[in-house]
Amino acid sequence: MRSSLPRAALFLMLAGVVVTVGPANASQFERVAPVTHALTKKECGECHMAFQPGLLPAASWNRLMDGLSDHFGEKASLPADSAAAIRAYLTQNAGGGDGRLIRVTEQDWWRRKHRLDPAVWQRKTVGAKSNCEACHRDAGKGLYEGD
Repeated sequence: MRSSLPRAALFLMLAGVVVTVGPANASQFERVAPVTHALTKKECGECHMAFQPGLLPAASWNRLMDGLSDHFGEKASLPADSAAAIRAYLTQNAGGGDGRLIRVTEQDWWRRKHRLDPAVWQRKTVGAKSNCEACHRDAGKGLYEGD
């Protein structure tokens, strides 16, 4: 007996499954692949959580890596070979979003999910919008659901 689902609907359902296990897209930011690149974990994780590549598009990661001399007010210089390896990892595993923006917290998907009272960001336990782990305990593992 033939399925009552049209082939297009079946294809879209199957495509949805593939999308959820691949790089993050605008509707899939509650679970993103964790950082698995040791150098990225070490260098980026020294000062803040090493953000998962799937949280930004490749263009954003390239812009961010191009501006390490003024990385959000800090000098985050790296040896050329380390910077190249981190850039490659980030861009090859990038997600979707607006490539003109280098802050995860400025992406449309992030702003839609974080319509909170501005006082939340002033709490000592939070401190900044970029402190994902203040509310998402497993953010470092790429898990942002169940906050």
